Amino acid sequence: MLTIQNDTASDAFREAMSHVASAVCLVTTDGAAGRRGVTVTAVCSVSDNPPTLLVCLNHANAANALFDTNGVFAVNVLAEHNEGVARAFAGEGKLEPEERFRRGHWRTLRTGAPILENALVAFDCRLEDSRIVATHRVLMGRVVAVSEPVAGSSLLYRARRYHFLPAL
Repeated sequence: MLTIQNDTASDAFREAMSHVASAVCLVTTDGAAGRRGVTVTAVCSVSDNPPTLLVCLNHANAANALFDTNGVFAVNVLAEHNEGVARAFAGEGKLEPEERFRRGHWRTLRTGAPILENALVAFDCRLEDSRIVATHRVLMGRVVAVSEPVAGSSLLYRARRYHFLPAL
């Protein structure tokens, strides 16, 4: 058993959470403040009426403020064949932001946020709320459009490695 104590709470919690398998998503925005994309696993449904998603982004990266300024974002749920895109947007290779976007083919739905064409599904959102909670910026977005789902194996992240869940 890992006991969470003040001096080791973050490390113990982070290690325990690494064993929770999560869908890998690419959260993107575009608008007057510029284009940005981030690979995340902290995404969840809040409600289906109205359709609302919650996304957590590391607050330490000042560029994540673009999501607030633009007021829109898309959640692209990634497939096995999107692993290279996930790695690029997670910072592997230290690519410049615009170079990362050259790793995929993009379109938009309603808000102008970038939608990865071959993602399993994408949710186009208008920002409803944003707040800082501890180390993260928590975004709540009203889903205004959804891409047509495509077949494919899901890209998951567990124990600090990518895994695949075959399509059913």
